[in-house]
Amino acid sequence: MLQGTPPTFLPQAPPAHHYDAKHAMDHHNLMKQQLRNTVLSRTPSKNHVENVAEETEAAVAQAIAPDKTPEEEEEEALHEEEPEVIDLTERKMGESLLARQQRDRTMFLKQQREIITTKPPPLHSTTCSAFSPRSGNHIARPLSRTLSSPLVTLSPQGSPQEPVNINKQGATTGFAYDNLMLKHQCVCGDNSHHPEHGGRLQSIWSRLNETGLIHRCHRLRPRKATLEEIQSCHSEAHTLLFGTNPWNRSRLDMSKFAELPIKSFVRLHCGGVGVDLDTTWNDMHTSSAARMAAGCVVDLAFKVATGELRNGFALVRPPGHHAERQQAMGFCFFNSIAIAARQLHEKLSIEKILILDWDVHHGNGTQSMFYEDRNILYISMHRYDDGSFFPGTGAPTEVGEGDGYGFNVNIAFSGGLSPPMGDAEYMAAFRTVVMPIAKDFDPEIVLVSAGFDAAEGHPSPLGGYKVSANCFAQMTKQLMTLARGKVVLALEGGYNLTSICDATEACMRVLTSDEAPPISEKELTRPPCQNAVDTLQNVIAVQSIHWPVVRRHSGMIALSVLEAQGREEEQETVSAMASLKVDPQNQSSQSPEPPPKSPANETPNDEEEPMEEDTEVK
Repeated sequence: MLQGTPPTFLPQAPPAHHYDAKHAMDHHNLMKQQLRNTVLSRTPSKNHVENVAEETEAAVAQAIAPDKTPEEEEEEALHEEEPEVIDLTERKMGESLLARQQRDRTMFLKQQREIITTKPPPLHSTTCSAFSPRSGNHIARPLSRTLSSPLVTLSPQGSPQEPVNINKQGATTGFAYDNLMLKHQCVCGDNSHHPEHGGRLQSIWSRLNETGLIHRCHRLRPRKATLEEIQSCHSEAHTLLFGTNPWNRSRLDMSKFAELPIKSFVRLHCGGVGVDLDTTWNDMHTSSAARMAAGCVVDLAFKVATGELRNGFALVRPPGHHAERQQAMGFCFFNSIAIAARQLHEKLSIEKILILDWDVHHGNGTQSMFYEDRNILYISMHRYDDGSFFPGTGAPTEVGEGDGYGFNVNIAFSGGLSPPMGDAEYMAAFRTVVMPIAKDFDPEIVLVSAGFDAAEGHPSPLGGYKVSANCFAQMTKQLMTLARGKVVLALEGGYNLTSICDATEACMRVLTSDEAPPISEKELTRPPCQNAVDTLQNVIAVQSIHWPVVRRHSGMIALSVLEAQGREEEQETVSAMASLKVDPQNQSSQSPEPPPKSPANETPNDEEEPMEEDTEVK
């Protein structure tokens, strides 16, 4: 399409037929009489005779009532069977303008329903509580062309349609989820073409039900994010294009969309429609699902921030951290975490918000939205490979601008998969960069873009790393030492069903106060690989200007988890001995030592001295 022209929308709603009030009244009496004859012509029964008047009036009201909004008609057509009287009326009144209007609309909605509700390949039940991926060879292609989506294994008890009885007494972990998000799927109906599909949520939901973890949480009543909330992070044109249904969108001023980078949707190889070759678009359901995902994260974050809940997990899709102000990409439409952070700052006046993004892909959308904001500290751990891994952003030198200068931290692992990063590398990044900076920042709440595509089981285009579920749990446990435990996890990526179920379960156990499962002995004793050491040294060199505290941990980068723990214990012992230098009984005759300085108040000279040198002075 030509530059500056509005986007083409596929598919489009049928044109509405117009009729005036006089014409409607002319048909009212005729329709009423024919409806009455139709009802009376059925097989006689007592109930039929008694309800003739009610059925007649209801059918006429249904046929001529113009009061219902398009959204209400859409919901009725998708979720309810059409009344028998209406079907009969259409056959009897086939030539009337009013009947043609009703039939055209019904046929359109029926066609959409058949396309949208096309069932994916059948699910195979097993007696195992784990969810196994589909066997077969993965096609190793770039992210936008991957074919790596496995089938879903669900138990009958794990159906997301079943009501959940939650004991609210003493429940302090919130859980946000809604079935509406399952409806966002490509119209081709074949999940094997699309790694990001509804089976991701279904499998996690089933696992949490099987383990009983869902019953230990307080489940929120979900809602869609308002257009106003979405516009706090996205432009008006982006919000209207991806946040409204076909009927409402057709009434908008099309010139509003000329500013958007997208000029038309694309036809995918599978036959569906997409914003690009990655990001499928369903004209009937994607907008509702994306708004529901954002609404779940916003509400959960508010309840945790206000103390109504201690922490929480948002099981949502489509993901959001790639969505930029005016660009949908990487399976993402609305940046749910960013919207929640902005709302917390604007409506609750929270001044210090930490967003940690451990998805294997850099959250380019989240970074761009807060690049000049000092109230939101963004830390990302991701595969970078010198910019060759999707989306290509997130270099260590990207540290923010303006007021946000120094409040953007990228732990950008490079070196490819030789070897792939695992628990040892992620724990090293956590102890030397993430936690020191996070403690120094001292956030009021922690929001986590909890993508699990760094977990083992993802092919190279979708991750390639080997982080264990227990490592994700250990990272969650450490984050809970911040902000008085106010931590909110929101699902982002993760496409291997076994991995994302294991990781979600492990994190949920920590959130609900279970002990964090231990990391394997092999990973505890293994030092991080040289590629990771080089990455962390580079990050510390860049960030030490903004966060001098990281210099004190530079000597622990190359240590294994157990060696680092031993070093930390030694330092704690030295600090404890130093505090005993003053005899409490003779404090009046001795000059007391000055209190230890906090990381935020330390002088540059003190910070430049490595902590390991302190251990030599005993």
